[in-house]
Order: sequence, then C-alpha cells, then structure tokens
Amino acid sequence: MTIRIGAHVDGVDALAQAEALGADVVQVFVGDPQAWKVTGTGYPGGEDALREEAAAANLDLYVHAPYGINVASTNNRIRIPSRKLLQSTLDAAAAIGAQGVVVHGGHVTATDPVDKGYDNWRKAIDALDTDVPVLIENTAGGDFAMARHLESIERLWEAVQASSNASVVGFTLDTCHAWAGGIDLATVVADLRAITGRIDLVHANDSRDAAGSGADRHTNFGKGEIPEDLLLGVIRAAGAPVICETKGDMAPDIAFLRGNLG
Repeated sequence: MTIRIGAHVDGVDALAQAEALGADVVQVFVGDPQAWKVTGTGYPGGEDALREEAAAANLDLYVHAPYGINVASTNNRIRIPSRKLLQSTLDAAAAIGAQGVVVHGGHVTATDPVDKGYDNWRKAIDALDTDVPVLIENTAGGDFAMARHLESIERLWEAVQASSNASVVGFTLDTCHAWAGGIDLATVVADLRAITGRIDLVHANDSRDAAGSGADRHTNFGKGEIPEDLLLGVIRAAGAPVICETKGDMAPDIAFLRGNLG
C-alpha cells in the first residue's frame, strides 16, 4: 500500500507548493483560520480552477476548518455561529473538490454538564447538509475537551453516530495531539479503530513537549519528543493519507516519511 503524503499549504499557491514539496496531498484553509467567515482560498482563477487543476495533477485536497469552531459549547453565542461556520466551510470545501474537512473536537467549561457537549455535537451533525466528510480531530489539551482522551473520543463518537447524518463523519488522528494528550502512540491506531472503526487522515507532527503535557506545539521530525519509530509506526498502522503540519520547510519531513515508509 502506498500512503499519500503531503502538507498544509497556502491555498493561494497550493499546486506550486505541492510540487515544490513533492506532495501528492495538501491541506488548506478557506479563509482566515482565526476568523468567523469563509472567504475562499484566494487561488488565482478561483475555486473552480483549484478544483480542476488539482484533479488534473492527481493532487488530493483537504480543508482545515477555522480554529474557533466549537459546536460542543453550551454558549449560544459560540455554538450557533460555530455550526454556521462549519456548514460554510463544508460548502467551500465542496467547491474545491476536497476529500474532507478537519475540525477540532471542541470543549465545554468546568461548570457545564459534559453530556451536553456530546449531544451538541450530535445536533450539529444532524443539521449539516453536505456530502463532504467531517473529519473530527483529536486535541492535545483541555480538561473538558470532547476529543482529548480515548474515553472522551468514545463518548463523542457514540454521540455523532446517533445522528441521522452519521455517514458523513470521519476521524483525523494528530500524532502531536495524541502524544501531548496522554494517549499511548504504540497502541493509538488500534485503540481508535476499536472506537471509530476508521482513521481517515493522519496529521503527522512531532511534539515540542513531553508526553501528556497537554501542549499543542508541533515541530519537525527528529526535533521533538516523539521517538521516530513510534511516529512511523502510527502512520504505517493507520494507512491513511498524511498531512505534515510541522514547521518552516516541510520538504525534509515529507522526504523522511517517504524514505522510511517505503
């Protein structure tokens, strides 16, 4: 099995960056990741051009949703705009022919019933109108996060599978987040598959900080705390497309993976 490997790039010149990196899959934003509106990738010629040129180049596209989205929130001023922004992001992803939209699991607060957060996820999935997969990503920190620990991921997965739209939900495994979140990388793929039955995408990142730190700080392979054999073992076992979200020039990271994954 050949694993497709790439990186997160700027949508404005996604194809040029993919070629320079030797990537056959890339992830982009469809607007400012810190903002609450979708403005598009900025690709010359528009989203139709990006979709058509990526297809011609056999380049798979993924979209990362804005960081502020938190559909689990019990705060109406956060949850409702989050649902709207997720739908807008999915619409924009469909326009470029993306394979999926990665979205963080979100969180509730210390005073919230945690069950409400999971049910809010179900309701958010219920409300979606999309054929583009929603790829929920595990997160690194937060005592009240929906997708940090295996136990919370299991509860989240049960909730979204109860949705009438459950078929559009998939999963993104981030290696840095799993390491920082205290999940054992030696067994994480088997553990997640036992819960979700699938891993659709891998975010392959080394971690600046120690296991269980809760710190979401990516770094390049070999410069962080994750042993290389563990990192490679996760990617081999997952067998899913890989996106590097490391630092600076990611060409050496992609080359490292290609050289060691065969």
